[in-house]
Amino acid sequence: MNHLYHLLTASADPARLLIEADDGRRFTYGDLVEISGRMAHALLSLGVNVGDRVLVQAEKSPEVIFLYLACLRAGAVFLPLNTAYTKAEAGYFVADAKPALLIGGVAQASDLRALAQEHGGRVETLGQTGDGSFMAAARAMPAAFINTPRGPDDLAAILYTSGTTGRSKGAMMSHANLGSNALTLRGLWRFTDADTLIHALPIYHTHGLFVACNVALLAGASMLFHAKFDPASVLAAMPRATALMGVPTFYTRLVDHPGLTREAAAGMRLFISGSAPLLASTHDEFRQKTGHAILERYGMTETNMITSNPYDGERIAGTVGFPLPGVSLRIANAETGKALPQGDTGVIEITGPNVFKGYWNMPEKTAAEFRPDGWFITGDLGRIDEKGYVQIVGRARDLIISGGLNVYPKEIEAEIDALPGVVESAVFGVPHADFGEAVAAAVVFKAGAAGDEKTMTAALAQRLAKFKLPKRLYFVTELPRNTMGKVQKSALREQFGGAHGA
Repeated sequence: MNHLYHLLTASADPARLLIEADDGRRFTYGDLVEISGRMAHALLSLGVNVGDRVLVQAEKSPEVIFLYLACLRAGAVFLPLNTAYTKAEAGYFVADAKPALLIGGVAQASDLRALAQEHGGRVETLGQTGDGSFMAAARAMPAAFINTPRGPDDLAAILYTSGTTGRSKGAMMSHANLGSNALTLRGLWRFTDADTLIHALPIYHTHGLFVACNVALLAGASMLFHAKFDPASVLAAMPRATALMGVPTFYTRLVDHPGLTREAAAGMRLFISGSAPLLASTHDEFRQKTGHAILERYGMTETNMITSNPYDGERIAGTVGFPLPGVSLRIANAETGKALPQGDTGVIEITGPNVFKGYWNMPEKTAAEFRPDGWFITGDLGRIDEKGYVQIVGRARDLIISGGLNVYPKEIEAEIDALPGVVESAVFGVPHADFGEAVAAAVVFKAGAAGDEKTMTAALAQRLAKFKLPKRLYFVTELPRNTMGKVQKSALREQFGGAHGA
């Protein structure tokens, strides 16, 4: 397996539906070959050479997927950006990646032109309905295209990390990184050309772009493209679909919708969740309403998917299952890298063909993230239970050290979430004169429910050692999250960090 485009499209039926957009437009696998071929010619005509970066900040559309595949065919490196990024934020990525071509939607085009004048690169537009200057150029090109040879270690894409601490880093993904993961997931999750995937995720992120699209393409499956997630629209699509990939927010909103029933989900075979932890209560409520156990998995920008709960067998709420075939995982001491016994908590480290090639223009940072024996340090804290299931405890940077003792937020969040009326919580550390760090928590209640700090703290004191008890509970209407649903504890630390007494 060398060229990712060849792998993803080798066995597809040209007449098979690939994508149906929510505006009614339909594209077959034959259309994919034709349109991506025209786009690849257009890339070359616009001065894109082998290895050049093509930065894309455009609204979700089938054409963006075809452009991703066209970049593979032309030997270019696909670099998608969140459409919500401001000009200042996008400027960092343009300056860092130095793309030869910048392709923006209508809302982003003027900002990208200004950035191109400052940093170089050509700008074209791509609208959400297939309009724009880039598509005009592509339509004038021939459909037949001889794919540029690429090897397994050649770059296919660069995805920038969310950058919640420090500079955002460009994770370099090779053809083999992406191809190996897609092959594994297709087999593990039983995707075939009989499947239709509801695709309501963004496509600038590894989940919506590489997990969802690559697996569907490789299987020859169809996708129902939704520009954004809407519970009613997803429920309306279920009778025509077999699978849904989503973030926990999808499932909490579906559980709250009266239309979610066993009958509505009767034709579905698989619901997958990732990108952020799924609450055990959501897992249980979803199973009660539909009869389906959500399959939770774990991955990251630098590795694609790492673990998955089983397709056959018990899917345990609060775990992310087992390491994928071909992926090795260990729990290690964060300081020494020494492997820890089963059941101990430590940093998750992995090796496998899915592990990225390093960070763009950051050789020192790349070296710091790998052990001398080649294992990648994920920065996530976890443990492996007695059944072999991996449990994520939190990010290493979210570990709280209070009075010299390690406090794992996940453990405390589980106890807070079990209190009456609580929907969810986020535990974080704040500065404290005596302890160095103190434990604090933000708590969200169910509609119509409420609580008081004194009563809740007294209840937690029956369940937690004193050093783990939150010194303060902050009641909020919602937790701050990024676009993939991950709670941003850095925002909570910033908001409440100064509120703790010294």
